[in-house]
Amino acid sequence: MKKGKIHFIAIGGSAMHNLAIALQEKGYIVTGSDDAIYEPSKTRLAERGLLPNKLGWFPEKITEDIEAIILGMHAHENNPEMLKAQALGLKIYSYPEYLYEQSKDKTRIVIGGSHGKTTITSMVLHVLHYHGIDVDYMVGAQLEGFDVMVHLTEENEFMIMEGDEYLSSALDRRSKFLLYQPNIALISGISWDHINVFPTFENYKEQFLKFAESIINGGALVYNSMDENVLDIVEKVEKPLKKFPYQLPEYTIEDGTTYLSTEEGPIPLEVFGEHNLMNLEGAKEICKQIGLMEEDFYEAIQSFTGASKRLELISRTKDFIAYKDFAHAPSKVTSVTKAVREQFPAKKIVACLEIHTYSSLNVEFLSQYKDALVAADEKIIFYDPEALKIKRMQMISEDDIRNGFNDQTIRVMTNPEELKAFLQEEKKENKVFLMMSSGSFGGLELKEIFS
Repeated sequence: MKKGKIHFIAIGGSAMHNLAIALQEKGYIVTGSDDAIYEPSKTRLAERGLLPNKLGWFPEKITEDIEAIILGMHAHENNPEMLKAQALGLKIYSYPEYLYEQSKDKTRIVIGGSHGKTTITSMVLHVLHYHGIDVDYMVGAQLEGFDVMVHLTEENEFMIMEGDEYLSSALDRRSKFLLYQPNIALISGISWDHINVFPTFENYKEQFLKFAESIINGGALVYNSMDENVLDIVEKVEKPLKKFPYQLPEYTIEDGTTYLSTEEGPIPLEVFGEHNLMNLEGAKEICKQIGLMEEDFYEAIQSFTGASKRLELISRTKDFIAYKDFAHAPSKVTSVTKAVREQFPAKKIVACLEIHTYSSLNVEFLSQYKDALVAADEKIIFYDPEALKIKRMQMISEDDIRNGFNDQTIRVMTNPEELKAFLQEEKKENKVFLMMSSGSFGGLELKEIFS
């Protein structure tokens, strides 16, 4: 059957460009626009002939023969292409809305949570890929062995999706994961995030109750039973669901390697930290729901090295080790720093965190980071004052940061060259460097610094 024409408004986004590629691979005619496209999206779109010839918005691209418009979060309410599409009466979908459209006849598995959802989704896909089980999927990080992070087919039975609680589009202010109507869902943990959209924790938490209630009748809810906020949500769910709790498994650490305790004996892992072991348990439960035996899961998970930017090894020498992690929310910063401390008890931990999201740059929110870096020996907070100006936010001081983190020993830096010089000149013997950011530390090349 011949596929129709799909146009992306804001095609350059991380998720959007992956969906564009997936739809092209499925046989659709794909076009798109954006006013800014960065790497790796730019190269990946160019390789497939999907990169727009010019940056900007061009209403003339919007024609009556377009089957669907997919609207990205980057597009504003007055976007000229969107206004033209509305005038023509074309069907406009948000990214999650269109994913549901593509998967409504499949068994949908959605992984949600304030943290851990990318890793759990990645673990599930790694295990299935290892065993040659083909599924449709959408995940937010690049995985080894996977070319595109959205995969859509006609024939696969399962669709596995990372479920984000952020807003769907300029036209649809619902959380993305509320549009998927999962058959099976997982909640990994709940800690306040996106305060620009959810001004109170209760408002934020409510999205997860709605998510649980969006599971189809008789569906399954897999949940972290060690998270009090998750337990609160599970107790409030009135829908008839099957519920499957998971918790931290038993493990040991020997010579810098974590071993998972199983009935088959200890299993060595490439990943480490209690948060990753919790993620592993959640992934195991999801794989059981799909029909995979426990021993098959354990066989495959041993070779999982982590999702991109999740405790990703930058460098390992006889003197030092350096990791980078996407951590930016307070709970994730705490758990990642604690994990590195537990894994390397005899080494000095140098933790460097970039704060640059709307939440983390907010003076009122900084107190959420109280004691987040307590497990580290040296602590650095980096931020760019320009980011505050762009976001038109109140300036923050070094005292604001130290008081928020409850740590007067924190070194605060605002210039990437100053940070680079510090990292290069720092004595590295017997140290672990942990670089945490959802940004880029002002464009620093970490592999070059730690080479």
